[in-house]
Amino acid sequence: MAGLSLDHPWAFTFGILGNIISFMVYVAPLPTFYRVYIKKSTEGFQSVPYVVALFSAMLWIYYALIKTDSYLLVTINSIGCIIETMYIIMYLSYAPKKARIFTAQILLLLNVGLFGLIVLLTLLLAKGPREQVRVLGWVCVSFSISVFVAPLSIIRLVIRTKSVEFMPFWLSFFLTLSAIAWFSYGLLTKDIYVALPNILGFIFGVVQMGIYIAYKGAKKAAYDQNKVAEHIITMAKLGTGERSSEVHPIDVISSPGVHGEEDADREDQERHEPTHDGDMEGMEAQKEIETNQLEV
Repeated sequence: MAGLSLDHPWAFTFGILGNIISFMVYVAPLPTFYRVYIKKSTEGFQSVPYVVALFSAMLWIYYALIKTDSYLLVTINSIGCIIETMYIIMYLSYAPKKARIFTAQILLLLNVGLFGLIVLLTLLLAKGPREQVRVLGWVCVSFSISVFVAPLSIIRLVIRTKSVEFMPFWLSFFLTLSAIAWFSYGLLTKDIYVALPNILGFIFGVVQMGIYIAYKGAKKAAYDQNKVAEHIITMAKLGTGERSSEVHPIDVISSPGVHGEEDADREDQERHEPTHDGDMEGMEAQKEIETNQLEV
């Protein structure tokens, strides 16, 4: 590893750039949480991406400490742990009760239970630092990919609602730049576990930016019409523990005008359809006419 030395100047340069850009990625959700603070409500935003990001940062710190001389990984992931913890605390402060319970559950499951299990297994079962680095490396790759994939759940929402409100462009932009910097760092230091997930990170970032550009000027009247209802459904799904961020449309109640037209059609139909008594009288009159004709 290049560490903080100048033995590999390009690796050191890309590592510093990766730290700077990753810091900007970490602070990108600040407007969202400022909005949560002002409105005293999470408005249906999910906590899962932040919990997963915290877990990923914890894993990378452990990986860097086991591998040694990976100070650039330790610095940015330590900052990431602090920032993500602040986000989660604010989320827990303003989220509904069921959402808070769900967030606490996944925190205990991932950041306490699973992380503790990984540390225990790598220390007890892996033979030597080299084997520990290899096992931890693949674990870190898996969860880094999950961090990149997490925002992609919003893509379906954007396509269905034709609104980019919940897909911040700058977050996708900085994720892409961060992926480029860390891929270059991993490539130059011959660290496949750093380079590999950032290939997918670059692809996902480009896809998100492309969708943002495609739907930025699209009409969003259909979304705005059901916005409140969709937020309620998303918050309810959080309470049940589902990770899905899909928005299920609600049947819109017909307007009074529509009901008026249906009533008018019904009345018109009833007016043109004879009653049962009218039918009997008409049949008797027709029978009487036919009888008179026969007599003639």
